Amino acid sequence: MRIAVTGSIATDQLMVFPGRFTDQLVADQLDQVSLSFLIDHLDIRRGGTAGNIALGFAKIGLSPVLVGAVGEDFAEYRSFLDGHGVDTSSIYVSDDKHTARFICTTDEVQNQIASFYTGAMEDAREIELAPISDRTGGFDLVMICPNDPVAMIKHTQECRDQGYRFVADIGQQVARMTGDELRLLVDGAHYLFTNEYEHSLLLEKTGWTEADVLGRVGYWMTTLGAAGARLESSSGEVVTVPSVPAKQEVDPTGIGDAFRVGFFAGVSWQLSTERAMQVGGVLATIVLETLGGQDYVLEPDSFVRRFADAYGEDAAAEVKPFIGRVA
Repeated sequence: MRIAVTGSIATDQLMVFPGRFTDQLVADQLDQVSLSFLIDHLDIRRGGTAGNIALGFAKIGLSPVLVGAVGEDFAEYRSFLDGHGVDTSSIYVSDDKHTARFICTTDEVQNQIASFYTGAMEDAREIELAPISDRTGGFDLVMICPNDPVAMIKHTQECRDQGYRFVADIGQQVARMTGDELRLLVDGAHYLFTNEYEHSLLLEKTGWTEADVLGRVGYWMTTLGAAGARLESSSGEVVTVPSVPAKQEVDPTGIGDAFRVGFFAGVSWQLSTERAMQVGGVLATIVLETLGGQDYVLEPDSFVRRFADAYGEDAAAEVKPFIGRVA
């Protein structure tokens, strides 16, 4: 499966606060919050939703095309991605902006406070998909991940115009975009991805019912945190899988990206919907047990063992031939 991954490419600055954010909030003073958290640990990592997903696809044995905009400070990150098999030749390089920055602090119970500096990501609106498709031999799927809002709408419309199957993975941009913009992003998607909060917010902003949404997309995947994930379709099909217990919860950054990687890898291997979702569940937990969204190790034997422990030996036997190909 040839997948184009459009979206943010960023540097992550990940910090850890050894307490709970909620303990620092005064209930009757929430209209004038002014807080500074003393941080114990700082890690600087490669990230961005599209960067995480593209690298994940490469790690699991697919050949992704990464589409996004970066600054001239991207050289080291590009070399890293190239070395792992990600096609970076269609990335747009801005000559006057820095690569986007994700600055995130996580407390001891995995709550997060984050800021995102757009930077060069704004220039993603200059990118056209058709020339990239021509260069790479066509797309089986285009992922529209969180990005510059103008770019997201442009890429989505181009997918409709060119007949590319696309994934509406709006993420945190649900909070920023209007109902009209969200309708443009969702309508005609082969897959729609949201978490539980985004699920509700999407309905509120668009004024659509769940039936309205399901009538406009092929499948709607809602990730449910510790409860796993649910896939729905207009046919009435509902598939739910539980999450995989973590040995230790190190950092939630990138776990949603990892779930998408595992799911679409399973789809490309022509596994059942349930099995593909379970691949996503195992990979998401592996990332949760690792600091940063890209630095996990995908070891085939360990992966299959975790899969069997979570979902059974028969299920693991179906996945093993594909995971066994991972270098």
